[in-house]
Amino acid sequence: MASAEFYMARAIELAKNGLYTTDPNPRVGCVIVKDNQIVGEGWHQRAGEGHAEVNALHQAGEKAKGADCYVTLEPCSHYGRTPPCADALVNAGVKRVFIAMTDPNPVVSGSGIHRLREAGIEVHTKLLSSESEKLNPGFLYRMRYSRPYIRSKVAMSLDGRTAMASGESKWITGPKARLDVQKLRARSSAIMTGIGTILADNPQLNVRFSPSDDNWYPSGQKVRQPLKIVVDSEGRLPADAQILKEGKVLVITAKDIAVADTAECLVLPSSDNNIDLNALMAVLAQREINELMVEAGGVLNGALLKAGLIDELIIYMAPKIMGDMARGLFHLPDMVSMAQNLSLEIDDIRAVGKDWRITAKPIYSEES
Repeated sequence: MASAEFYMARAIELAKNGLYTTDPNPRVGCVIVKDNQIVGEGWHQRAGEGHAEVNALHQAGEKAKGADCYVTLEPCSHYGRTPPCADALVNAGVKRVFIAMTDPNPVVSGSGIHRLREAGIEVHTKLLSSESEKLNPGFLYRMRYSRPYIRSKVAMSLDGRTAMASGESKWITGPKARLDVQKLRARSSAIMTGIGTILADNPQLNVRFSPSDDNWYPSGQKVRQPLKIVVDSEGRLPADAQILKEGKVLVITAKDIAVADTAECLVLPSSDNNIDLNALMAVLAQREINELMVEAGGVLNGALLKAGLIDELIIYMAPKIMGDMARGLFHLPDMVSMAQNLSLEIDDIRAVGKDWRITAKPIYSEES
């Protein structure tokens, strides 16, 4: 007889199928079990389409009556683009519902559980909750802190350099690391860079997928392109920049400027032409940006780090030496003593082709 943890682990695996497609909704998986047999499975595939519970119930059919339901996030109790999942479970006649974690969305939080219990359904919570949390860092951050989860990707040489003195940085890492970056982009709500990177590298900052690349993107699904954001306080973005040629672009400035037809200009408070990054994050949360990926140079990354806004660093380290004149990872001129250093908590280190990928979280002081 399989345990409750076994079925919830299966629901978490199902939720991962929506890693690249559910934004701005959370990734959710659901398993329906009756007589120790899985009779229905489902996951949320795309915003506006059926939620995980509804998809699992559809597969289970009449077998859902008297069954147990395992779901990675509290079932919704309100009408959005789809009807409430809590009502669907009640109407299907399930006996017990196991929930990994409550929904931090104030519109839902606790009310879905209340609806189930009100209908006489036995509800159990906090089953593999920490594993479920990892599915949706951005959604949870947006609901709890009114800002996106910010993941900064940097590529560096073995001696900690990101670009030559001229700004040249293509390519520090190899093809497998660059493919890995495509996966990070694909799961993100938005990709943000600074005007310095645009002027130096003229990047596209889009998701480029080929079916020959290990088939990592869901089969048959159109690739979702994240919003592209350029922090450009002085309005220096060239009209022919590559980033403007595809998808939506948001240009963050300190003054109202004319931008290309494909872009939107957003004027935010600034000091000495430095955009108020906390104000920016609040705006992005209002626009339902869950996971924000930063691909920028040392100036913007340094400002984000100084503001305590980088939640996760993805560092690709190439077996190369670029020398003293090359540029460093972060521009932090005020950091002059060891007492000012910023510690990192290393979550993971692994080889990606000929390069190494380090996943780390900054440990900010209370003053940050």
